[in-house]
Amino acid sequence: MKYSVFTVGLPEYTPEEAVKKIKECGYDGVEWRVTSIPTDPAILAEKPSYWRNNLCTYDIETIDQKAADIKALCDANGLEINALATYLDASSDPKVIERCMKAAVTMNCPKIRVNCLRYDPAVGYHELLKKAVEGYSVIEKLAKEYGVKANMEMHHGTICPSASAAYRVLSNFDSRYVGVIYDTGNVIYEGFEEYQMALEILGDYLDHVHVKNAHWVKKTVDGVEKYAGDWAPFTDGYADFVRVFKALKKVGYDKYITFEDFSTEPTDEKLKNNIAVIKKIAAEV
Repeated sequence: MKYSVFTVGLPEYTPEEAVKKIKECGYDGVEWRVTSIPTDPAILAEKPSYWRNNLCTYDIETIDQKAADIKALCDANGLEINALATYLDASSDPKVIERCMKAAVTMNCPKIRVNCLRYDPAVGYHELLKKAVEGYSVIEKLAKEYGVKANMEMHHGTICPSASAAYRVLSNFDSRYVGVIYDTGNVIYEGFEEYQMALEILGDYLDHVHVKNAHWVKKTVDGVEKYAGDWAPFTDGYADFVRVFKALKKVGYDKYITFEDFSTEPTDEKLKNNIAVIKKIAAEV
């Protein structure tokens, strides 16, 4: 089992700074955030943040052109590029998905993220399921052509928040070319199934694991105070990492574990402390 960091969680670091810190903290790889870079001067003037002015991001428009340089940067720091985490989904332009796969080939990166569709009650589940299957039929062909796997992340708000829902979509396809990212934080928001059962349901489609934590807190939502999901530190949320790693061992998972942490703790502390917590649990299990 190897460990990497998804750079969405390092918003104030440049890629050059990030790879040095990731290596220093004992990780084996890096999962690059790949999406459109904001051009609005107001956003670029903001304090770096996870989803707006994130400095540790590569532009999806030029990812293929920069691929060789990105690989060289990681090679120089002894890190593998274990995945490219795009924000594409099953309805995205196949040419953009293909561009990311070409970049992955250059980086010797085995997989990219291509998520499922968001749930829209105005469209309805069954129509969205049909569209998702149509989209992944194209994605599967590209994955086969380039030898780069396309993984969907189980994610709240999509039609694939759970292992069962993800399996329903991807069971139409070959697990050599498409797979699932199991996310320990997302399933606290929506889609939780008993850890081992969920991994058993995914079977050969389980190709990647994201570890992060979350909990439920009272918030004002649409003007009403109610309980809602929120991110939490690794040691102070609802995810049961001992059970997670016991389940991973039971199903024989030995691929990458990628760290995300959207809590408010300082980034340097999260990088150092989180891997120590998870490595200790994995060793004991």
